[in-house]
Amino acid sequence: MAFAIGPYCVDNPVILAPMAGVTDLPFRRLCHDQGAGLVVSEMVTSDVRLWQSSKSRHRLVHDKEVSPRSIQIAGGDAAMMAQAAQQNVELGAQIIDINMGCPAKKVCNKAAGSALLKDEALVREILESVVNSVNVPVTLKIRTGWSRDQRNGLTIAKMAQDIGVQALAVHGRTRECKFQGQAEYDTIAEIKQHLSIPVFANGDIKDAQSAKFVKEYTNADGIMIGRAAQGRPWIFREINHYLQTNELLAPPSISEVSQLVIQHVKALHQFYGDYLGVRIARKHVGWYLQTLADKTQFRSTFNRIDNATQQLEELDNFFISQTASEVCI
Repeated sequence: MAFAIGPYCVDNPVILAPMAGVTDLPFRRLCHDQGAGLVVSEMVTSDVRLWQSSKSRHRLVHDKEVSPRSIQIAGGDAAMMAQAAQQNVELGAQIIDINMGCPAKKVCNKAAGSALLKDEALVREILESVVNSVNVPVTLKIRTGWSRDQRNGLTIAKMAQDIGVQALAVHGRTRECKFQGQAEYDTIAEIKQHLSIPVFANGDIKDAQSAKFVKEYTNADGIMIGRAAQGRPWIFREINHYLQTNELLAPPSISEVSQLVIQHVKALHQFYGDYLGVRIARKHVGWYLQTLADKTQFRSTFNRIDNATQQLEELDNFFISQTASEVCI
């Protein structure tokens, strides 16, 4: 079930999708430990003039990354994208991933992300510029097209392979769909049928069963998991197990979840510092609590804590109470 991206062999076919504000270094490490075969960074702007911001500085820490280090860049100017790719490689990136899949308005309004799918000439210019500028593999993430009437994903995919892109992730919606409605996998299956490079299927994959269905339906080389990993990073090992055995893995115990969450929060504190780490920990803990189907007032209590040490103490107390009451997940 392994596939290769250039010189890098990926043993597990389940991939963490890049998500801005989510897939930072601590979360990527955690998902990799839980069985993600490849983890992709948060989107980094191609405008290197903005790299001095706190947000960009944290996204440009590549030396402590799990290997292979895949860094996603976004932008609409071919020269700037090439420069961003080169500088990320100098910082330690081993794979450059190009974002042509993000439907966010603030990205598309700048003629980047999935907005690029509307301009095939510009797509070609960007892909050629980036591929020719670096000596590491370049991958691409797209949607099935710009709109329901313009599903040009296959055209873009063939172009990308011809130019030298070495793997392709496809989200089963158009730019027009954003995240509404259901993902469709026929276009992904068609793209896979026409390409020889690895193809990853993305969209509405929420558990082991849906992962197996999508992988078999599309014949994709890998499954890319995004929002389903928020608050549930063990989904990667669950999917790997199901793909290998066709048996569902038992969910983690409260004790195991407790250890994982506390380690994650500690890593956030260490990576961002106490002030920012405390605030970023709040959203991750919120996602964990949703997974736990928590009905208590703990989330609102946790969100008022401004001290790193107190966050860890309150989490420890919370999980002790959950273990005592034998809450199931």
